[in-house]
Amino acid sequence: MTATPAASADPSRSFARLPLSAAMQANLAQHGYVEMTAIQAASLPLALAGHDLIAQAQTGSGKTAAFALALLHRLDAARMELQALVLCPTRELAEQVTQEIRRLARAADNIKVLTLTGGSPMRPQMESLAFGAHIAVGTPGRILDHLERESLDLGRLNTLVLDEADRMLDMGFFDDIAAVARRAPKQRQTLLFSATYPEGIAKLAGQFMREPKEIKLDQARTQTPARIRQLAYEVAETERLHAVSLLLNHFRPASTIAFCNTKQQCRDLVDVLTGQGFVALALHGDLEQRERDQVLIQFANRSCSVLVATDVAARGLDIAQLECVINVDTTPDAEVHVHRIGRTGRAGAEGLALTLASLDEMGRIGRIEQMLGRESVWEPLDSLTPAPGGPLLPAMDTLQILGGRKEKIRPGDILGALTGEAGFEATQIGKINVTDFHSYVAVERGIAREAVKRLSEGKLKGRKVRVRRLAELAAA
Repeated sequence: MTATPAASADPSRSFARLPLSAAMQANLAQHGYVEMTAIQAASLPLALAGHDLIAQAQTGSGKTAAFALALLHRLDAARMELQALVLCPTRELAEQVTQEIRRLARAADNIKVLTLTGGSPMRPQMESLAFGAHIAVGTPGRILDHLERESLDLGRLNTLVLDEADRMLDMGFFDDIAAVARRAPKQRQTLLFSATYPEGIAKLAGQFMREPKEIKLDQARTQTPARIRQLAYEVAETERLHAVSLLLNHFRPASTIAFCNTKQQCRDLVDVLTGQGFVALALHGDLEQRERDQVLIQFANRSCSVLVATDVAARGLDIAQLECVINVDTTPDAEVHVHRIGRTGRAGAEGLALTLASLDEMGRIGRIEQMLGRESVWEPLDSLTPAPGGPLLPAMDTLQILGGRKEKIRPGDILGALTGEAGFEATQIGKINVTDFHSYVAVERGIAREAVKRLSEGKLKGRKVRVRRLAELAAA
């Protein structure tokens, strides 16, 4: 979610205007939520009033906070029953939504939010459900699996959210969504968010929603922010991968997503970049869930400079402060191109979108120009010169700790160990992610090895722990 600084706040978009509890208002203020985004201002009054909703909104527009605040508003924390369910197209988006809901739920006591997605073992999820939960966030297939095994009960559900509904329909989830909706009480609120409005959305609404209110924002404004600088470079096929390193050394972005059309192209590009000293990781459909999680943790915490991804693998990702997008291959789908470049230049920041195209791809460029309503700005490859400063390395490095939520480890425990007995400054510590069995902490690259040594020699929650640099673990 993007929060606008108080100095530029529009009173008509103030969160204070919403009928939320004093505790929720205080929590919002503490986390910098001052001014509602366009989708929040349009949807929240209707959602809080109990209406079903169909809202068109892009990833990064603040939609997660919009539906999260609505479902939390209806939640009774004293009842340990499943009261809200959010369906997402991908595991990655489900995890991001879970984290956002947890952050917003801090105003209430002991709100339990579970992530239920494929690619992870069923048994731990079933055990967690047996202890009860207030909110579940998951992918349609895994949610349906739990319903069929009777490990999930929707009998007390009061809010159903369909997030990125068009993507779920693209991925063939219509029947699964319909099956889940049929298991939920008819007297519930249904909130549907979608970037586009394909035929299946109307079909879903007609079957499972009650007189929904519709919200459509100006998509042209939200799809291609004016603060994105877009440049294109003509390349021969043989120089395409090398051209990526030329772009990186010239522009020196701190964080880049490089989009490839195939998994093999992803692998090849990571090999090329790694061989030239970049810290680059691949994200594609052949990775196991544990590998995907570790890749995304490292990219989000600034331990990896370049994420090389296919479009399918990157669906639902919303990386904060992404400086650059590189279209290594020009996509044949102009709308996909718009989604790619729209990942940068958010929250008022300037973004950079660079496209490589061969002569064979000029027809695709033409379709993209037609959709964007502007001609591409072309620059010659030989205009790219390495900027001073040596190898482009990320600021942080990630440490993996053997032990997570199952061992009752919390982010504060890790921060305390590093800034206490280990003797590091809090400013040297970055993001901390705790999963069921492992914990990950970003530290400044220059102290990574010493941090491993001191944590290994000390104790975490009164016991010894195994610690390794994640980069070394991946290379082993």
